[in-house]
Amino acid sequence: MKSLIPFAFLSAVLLAAAPAAAIDIRAREYILIDYQTGTVLDAKDPDMRMPPSSMSKLMTGYMVYSALKAGKLSLDDQLTVSRNAWLKGGAATGGSTMFLDPNASVKVEDLIRGMIVQSGNDACIVLAEAIAGSEEEFAKQMNEKAKEIGLTNSHFVNATGLPDPEHYMTPRDLATLAKRIITDFPEFYSIYSETSFTYNKITQGNRNPLLYRVGSGADGLKTGHTEAAGYGLTASAIRNGRRLIMVANGMNSIPDRDSETSKLIDWGFREFTNRELFKAGDVVTDAEVWLGDAPDVALVIPQDVIITVPRASAQNLDVKVVYEGPLPAPIAKDAQVAKVIINAKDLPPIELPLHARNEVGRLGFIGRLKAAAQYIFLGPPPPPGGDRTVTVPDTGSAKPAN
Repeated sequence: MKSLIPFAFLSAVLLAAAPAAAIDIRAREYILIDYQTGTVLDAKDPDMRMPPSSMSKLMTGYMVYSALKAGKLSLDDQLTVSRNAWLKGGAATGGSTMFLDPNASVKVEDLIRGMIVQSGNDACIVLAEAIAGSEEEFAKQMNEKAKEIGLTNSHFVNATGLPDPEHYMTPRDLATLAKRIITDFPEFYSIYSETSFTYNKITQGNRNPLLYRVGSGADGLKTGHTEAAGYGLTASAIRNGRRLIMVANGMNSIPDRDSETSKLIDWGFREFTNRELFKAGDVVTDAEVWLGDAPDVALVIPQDVIITVPRASAQNLDVKVVYEGPLPAPIAKDAQVAKVIINAKDLPPIELPLHARNEVGRLGFIGRLKAAAQYIFLGPPPPPGGDRTVTVPDTGSAKPAN
């Protein structure tokens, strides 16, 4: 049998899936993925190293949430604003700030909102110093955590995203990070949808333009801007139970950031859908068995199978099961004995393993005599080792996945 593609690589198989009248937006680099399947719907230079500006505060946030979950911080802890945090991130810098006063005592919960909603550089530095002792040490810990959670092309030198040639991320890494925040820390993710926060009698609005668009479904995450980076946005939106994650950077203006990212998100929801083909443990078909104590064995899929496809192809899926059969007995329970191949228009084939639902023993001596007699009087059955292909019916009616 040909080698199988493990289910873990299903998303990778679909990376080329952008057949639906591919869109191009006015951004230097971008990526749009389906949250549930990981399928890349469209991308432009998704692995290009870029200055992430304030979008790198998503990594700072991930570090803070990890510290809270580990009990190293609590939301009610009061942290002191160091002179360093005030000098590097305070009002006098002219950058994004929470307007913290030096030596002030501030709750962690307020600092988190200052970091997310107000994009405060001062808030980030205060949190970094509390967790690691210094911003430099915090950056080292950021790099360690980044590798741990699958960011393969990112490097951090500060907690704020202020320009530095050695501080970079890629659109793909930012999308991965956004997904990890949503998945790993749902208790904090709702803060990303808050549109304003008031501290020190100063109210600042969230800069994420999608949060203000009626019907966008947006609920996060973070904007960014520096002269070198241009205007950027890492965003997520959910409509009818389906979530997309988008990263776009290198736009020329705030209006472009608003219009171009909205266009990309709308396109992704409009042109693609998710289809649930099988649930874990579903019997896909039965396979013939050679010289077994049962004539066949049920073939089951070991995990849920949900794929992202262009809407135009969603009702025209071709699903076939292929195995070298009849399968020779004995067969162990859960043994991988076949594969299912899913074909859709404009997409590369997807191959997933199928396992035997139950054990099948080899015929005993008497059984083998009967098989020999059948051979003599009825002719030989097909020997094991030949390809068998079984078409699975009614797959086109597979229901949408929420």
